Amino acid sequence: MILVDSSVWVDFFRNTPTPQAEWLDANLGVEGILVGDLILAEVLRGFKDDRGFNDARRLLGHLKQVVLGGEDLAIESARNFRKLRALGLTVRGTIDAVIATRCIADGYRLLHSDRDFDAFEKHLGLRVVKYDA
Repeated sequence: MILVDSSVWVDFFRNTPTPQAEWLDANLGVEGILVGDLILAEVLRGFKDDRGFNDARRLLGHLKQVVLGGEDLAIESARNFRKLRALGLTVRGTIDAVIATRCIADGYRLLHSDRDFDAFEKHLGLRVVKYDA
């Protein structure tokens, strides 16, 4: 199963031809694609018009939804954040730490285009989607 970060969904819905958005477009309906509740909120808040919002809501609503948080995951996310900080690496966003931790905990791969996840991959075992760049 693959959790897709908002960084990729934004490019996908804007038709920005990044390798990640192109991979997503080619693999929707082929791979097991997941959308997280917080990712859903991040993506939908960016639409300026109702039509785009509703079209994205329908498409994302057909995907398997994942609850990203909860007390145990919040604590583990904080631990991961602190582990990386102890290595001199700063993750800019709490939600990114939660997303990465959910993927690590549940064995999901992550499709992203956000450098904050690189430290989770390198030091904490986050599995990411490999694509032809």
